[in-house]
Amino acid sequence: MAQQQSTLSNCEAELPAKHRRLARLLLTAMRPHQWSKNAFVFAPLLFGKKVTDLSAIGYAFLAFAVFCLLSSSLYLFNDWLDSDEDRTHPEKRLRPISSGDLPVSVALCCAGILFVAGFGIAAAIGAKFFFLAASYIVLILAYCLLLKHLLVLDCMTIAAGFVMRVVGGAIAVQVMPTHWLIVCAFLLALFLAFTKRRQELLTLSGNAAAHRYVLGQYSVEYVDRVNTILIGAAIVCYALYTVAPETVARFGTDALIYGTVFVIYGMFRYLALLGDSANGGDPSKMLLRDKPLLLTVIGWAAYNAILIYGTTLRGMLDK
Repeated sequence: MAQQQSTLSNCEAELPAKHRRLARLLLTAMRPHQWSKNAFVFAPLLFGKKVTDLSAIGYAFLAFAVFCLLSSSLYLFNDWLDSDEDRTHPEKRLRPISSGDLPVSVALCCAGILFVAGFGIAAAIGAKFFFLAASYIVLILAYCLLLKHLLVLDCMTIAAGFVMRVVGGAIAVQVMPTHWLIVCAFLLALFLAFTKRRQELLTLSGNAAAHRYVLGQYSVEYVDRVNTILIGAAIVCYALYTVAPETVARFGTDALIYGTVFVIYGMFRYLALLGDSANGGDPSKMLLRDKPLLLTVIGWAAYNAILIYGTTLRGMLDK
């Protein structure tokens, strides 16, 4: 009798431990470090002069939450879809689903819950945002099922997802995104997508095509040439945006052009970090690990905020 009670006590103790382990695996599979990509939704808040609007700030954070929930839902779905391919990858084989540590049924159930929660918040923001969130899901599902296997279109689809984050943020805070902002976001995201492909080629070496067919159609030399073009295009596009007549008229200053130095340093710094294969080409991880890169982003945001809101703040202080 005493032995049976001891066995029951051990089982009861093991149950919470299993639940905690399962929760940790789910959180890992949801990739919270990738949520930094969803910070693109805050760009319209800054450049739309809405940072002092508490209501707009609240809606921007709701939009951020929606993209975090939906992207994590899609990560779980995609990891299940790619589990066989991921087992041939030196890093991806360690993911909870491909390693077999996280049951597929649990992962897909969690993906469904995140999906419903994301669309629930999207509906609360408004019909336009709900439609954009639905379009984002369709785009990424198309990527998971087909477009990720097509040369160039795979990277363009990823970049389009970033643009949709920017447009979603604009809808949430009720500002009109400029064409300049959309093009700059697209070029930057396209650069990040191609650098990710480059690192995959280096990591997998001769096994790249075996992991994913489309990787066999890329080469490091080709990606390097593309990135040279994208870096130049992104920097020039951003510089032109800062001195465009509508930009100067909106913010009352032409000094935004000097913030281009942050963009140049950040992109060149990121490119230098790619020389170390240990970095893996993941922009989210690099941003969190590399202090100079993180400080560059913070410095860029602070510089623009001071210029854009300096007049407003001075007016408030004078009162």
